[in-house]
This record gives sequence, C-alpha cells and structure tokens, in this order.
Amino acid sequence: MTKFINRVKEFDFWFISYLERLSLPILRFSLAIIFIWFGALKPFGQSPAVELVTKTVYWFDPQIFIPILGIWEMAIGVCLLFRPLLRVGLFLLAVQMPGTFLPLVLLPEVCFTTFPFDLTLEGQYIVKNLVLIGAGLVVGSKLIPLKAKS
Repeated sequence: MTKFINRVKEFDFWFISYLERLSLPILRFSLAIIFIWFGALKPFGQSPAVELVTKTVYWFDPQIFIPILGIWEMAIGVCLLFRPLLRVGLFLLAVQMPGTFLPLVLLPEVCFTTFPFDLTLEGQYIVKNLVLIGAGLVVGSKLIPLKAKS
C-alpha cells in the first residue's frame, strides 16, 4: 500500500509540474484566440454582439465604432500572443472590459428576464467576461515587474 501511495504522490508531483509549465501559455493562447476570433467577426458584420453593441453605445455611429472595436479586440489577441507585447495587450483589455458591462446597466431589459439573477443569453454573454478578466489578471500576475528587470 505504501508503494501505491508513493506512486500516486510521484504522479501528483509530475502532473502539477506539467500543468505549471503548460497552463500559462495555454491560457494566453486561449485568450488570444477568443479576442482575435470575436474581434474579426465585427468588421465583417458577422458578430452576434453587433446589435447589442449598437444599442448600448447608440451615441457612436456603428458603421465606424463596430469595426474599430473589432480591430481593438484583435489587437488585444495579437498582443497576447507575443511576450514583448503582453503589457500592451493587458492594458487594451483593461480599458475595453468595463465597456462590455455597460449593457447590464443601460439595457437591463435585454440582459435580464428577472433582475438581478435571471440572465438572458445576452446577459450570460456579458457576464462570462468575468472569466476573461480573471484570465487576464493571471497572465498579468506572471509578468516580471519592469523595476526588477533593470
């Protein structure tokens, strides 16, 4: 039985070490794919979020704003792919994310069937951004501070 427990512990150590090596690159790559993919849909009018964005930021011309937003999101994704651009990508992400929650405030009738818990599909699409924020925070937490590099 002791031999079995030791093997389990060895496997546990190996597996966690393996996850430590792979998890951050996979997280960065996943975030990049999401931002590039979702962003690329916007300039071509293929994003399911176009109507929601148009209703939310009604003071901007959607013909101009939606493509710019898509390019912004693709820039976030591209920056996340390249280590030297991580800070730029995380900055762009941090600036963009608060705007993604605007429909919860400006269009509650679109985001909730019953406020504050029963989310519509649009509301769920928005709230899932909490995971993107969390992933961005994890990626940022692994950066080496510029002060420590000099």
